[in-house]
Amino acid sequence: MAKYVMQEMRNLHKEGETLLYPRMVIDGCCETEELVEIITKGSTLRKGEVLASLQLISEGMATLMAHGRSVRLEGIGLFTPCLSLKDGKEREDTNGEATRRNAQSIEISDINFRAEKTLVRDTNSQCNLQRQKGDWRCNRSKYSPEERLSLALKHLESNPTLTISEYEHLTGLSHTAAGRELKKWSETPESGIYFKGSGSHKVYVKS
Repeated sequence: MAKYVMQEMRNLHKEGETLLYPRMVIDGCCETEELVEIITKGSTLRKGEVLASLQLISEGMATLMAHGRSVRLEGIGLFTPCLSLKDGKEREDTNGEATRRNAQSIEISDINFRAEKTLVRDTNSQCNLQRQKGDWRCNRSKYSPEERLSLALKHLESNPTLTISEYEHLTGLSHTAAGRELKKWSETPESGIYFKGSGSHKVYVKS
């Protein structure tokens, strides 16, 4: 039996308001060996045959996606490769004045997956939910936005940079909220905060 909680999420349309959404409690991860046992149980397929098939499917998908194609597995879903700049590579500016990024600066960084509706329906039809005691609440900061900005500037008086994780620790915000607020400060000239770097290397500094 699967369990769920009601998670508190900020209402993006109304500042300061939160809403409750159902969220499944994930109870561990089924690894390949366990999945193969389930597949072969009650069938004529042998474990080695299923493992070999999975390996061949994985290799075939990688080859196709490396050549710029998406892969759809009937009854499972659509797999699509996505690109990003390699670590340490700066983004191109839209005005064309910065160095143009060549293929050596770009890599496949992830594979996006969109489940087929049949997989969603089959999963839902077999799912028996039970509510778990306790709900998940948003991390609420005890400081006002102005006080959080002051904490950030004070940190930067004695440190050259400020990361999202450090701001999260300083303010009590969730990691997502901390990142969103730092981005807002960096886009507000009078805040005294700006950023340098990109992606996982982005840090915030005094402007």
